[in-house]
Amino acid sequence: MKVLRTPDERFSGLVDFPFAPNYLDIDDQDGGTLRMHYLDEGPADGELVLCMHGQPNWSYSFRKMIGPLAKAGFRVIVPDIVGFGRSDKPAQRSDYTFDRHVNWLKSFIEGLDLQHINLIAQDWGGPIALRNVADNPDRFARILVTNTGLGDAKGIPLEKASELHRLLSETPVLPIEEVTKNALGAVDGRPGFFYWIKHCDAYADFDPGEVMRFWLNDCSDEECRAYAAPFPDESYKQGARQFPTLVPIIPDNPSIPDNKRAWKVLEKFDKPFLTAFSESPLPTRGPCANFLDFKVHKNEAPAIVRFQQDIPGARGLNHVTIAESGHYTQDDAGEELARVAIEFFTTT
Repeated sequence: MKVLRTPDERFSGLVDFPFAPNYLDIDDQDGGTLRMHYLDEGPADGELVLCMHGQPNWSYSFRKMIGPLAKAGFRVIVPDIVGFGRSDKPAQRSDYTFDRHVNWLKSFIEGLDLQHINLIAQDWGGPIALRNVADNPDRFARILVTNTGLGDAKGIPLEKASELHRLLSETPVLPIEEVTKNALGAVDGRPGFFYWIKHCDAYADFDPGEVMRFWLNDCSDEECRAYAAPFPDESYKQGARQFPTLVPIIPDNPSIPDNKRAWKVLEKFDKPFLTAFSESPLPTRGPCANFLDFKVHKNEAPAIVRFQQDIPGARGLNHVTIAESGHYTQDDAGEELARVAIEFFTTT
């Protein structure tokens, strides 16, 4: 496996990010090792919080939450998923699979021997971490999920797979502005998410920094630079390009059987499990907010309903809706999400 490593100077002087890097070598699932980067803040003997980011961002996205969590006495560990941040980046798209991401995180958790984990997971951090919860529930104490899910194509007949593959192949490759217009609903019979898949897969000027600038409520030039820092050129972006393709929304996706098995475990998981989703999938301010005024009540979002109804540990909790936040809750509303997390972790 050919592996790239972003030069350290790309991470020099990032705004509001004073945290020291830490590294752990993990099994690359291909006969070698990969280096994973992580932040480790707060008291070493504090109760553990593991924060898992999504796509196309990295541990930088949790910068607003780390201080409040550490001040509250928690040890805060924030890894960069392989292919992101300061973690190693396999060079081929085919190096990235759902199962490898699950096993890379498993190797990280076991390598640090993390126990009694309070999990905060957003976007792709959710399915990767929840598969690990299902594989080893004894390592986890409480779960907080925000704007994420664990897909298994539930309710989509297998015979629909060929039609969905055709629709995906025919989906045009659009700039981020046009993707946003189409991403929240079915367009011409195809799921809106297909536009995001094709943008990441094939858009020539795919730029994670500009994506974050567009999708966040507020993103300064310096913050945009920080989000782009892990990706000096196209060769470093293969993990970020591949992630949406791995989402199991077509029923013949190879990760679906393992995700179904994970759901069987989660349907018996009785430790505290809180949802803290955004009120809107789009930013409430910023450039993206100019395109749509689209609100999703928490009880209308299938992922939230499934978490709340099917996981025993979620029942009876006061689930939270994060106002004034788009998809990337930890950045748009980091202080508020930290407050919710601290209350949840200290009262359940």
